[in-house]
Amino acid sequence: MAEIERPLTPPPMTLLDGATLFLDFDGTLVPLTDEPDSVVVDNELRVLLADLAEALSGRLAIVSGRSVETLRDRFGLGGFILSGSHGLEFAHPGEPTRAPTRQHEVDIAEAELEAFIADKPGLRVERKTLSVGLHFRKAPGFADACRTIAEALAQETGLYLQAGKMVYELRPGGADKGTAIRLLMQELPLSTGLPLFFGDDVTDEDGFAAAAGLGGNGVLVGPDRRTDAQWHLEHVDAVRHYLSTSVAHLCGKVALTSS
Repeated sequence: MAEIERPLTPPPMTLLDGATLFLDFDGTLVPLTDEPDSVVVDNELRVLLADLAEALSGRLAIVSGRSVETLRDRFGLGGFILSGSHGLEFAHPGEPTRAPTRQHEVDIAEAELEAFIADKPGLRVERKTLSVGLHFRKAPGFADACRTIAEALAQETGLYLQAGKMVYELRPGGADKGTAIRLLMQELPLSTGLPLFFGDDVTDEDGFAAAAGLGGNGVLVGPDRRTDAQWHLEHVDAVRHYLSTSVAHLCGKVALTSS
């Protein structure tokens, strides 16, 4: 699909009317941090998401590279429909996670990455449920070396190499945020709206393309770049402001309809 020409503009308030809302997590709902484990989800965000889900009659899902386990247990987001690990995992509130078994090749890659970073301060290996990530945000001077070993491990193990913002992730292939959105759009109540996906990373481009292909829209968060998104917001705070204002707009429409 052809990328949208610049410049993009902020989304109109009416964009959520009749939408099914898909939200990336890191860099979209919460700021990116040097340490993935240092991210905190404040209660205000949880309340906002709950209000949005109610205003959209349940048509809200979080689509993240994080595992469902992390989204649920560490961040307290188990009350929402979730897709984790770049489309490899799915979960509905109160139900077990649907996911494949962790591959032995991921353990092999993790062990080699741990050995690789042993003498390289600032690098970090992140163990995920189905994948492993190599972070170099605190040591950008190792970027080339990180890419080299990640590419070598992908070749050695047959795992898919996912490049993101200052991170290389090795995981099973066959899924991404676009496939996650297409699958979730086959389920009620999500299937009753048009998909609208908010994301910030290059890993979100598949989601933007999927939303557009289903007649919906994408909202790029963060610095401008070539993208398949149709709209743009500058940062996490702008996303929260837009979503908060959208709740008031949606609730106002309901009040007007019922009066």
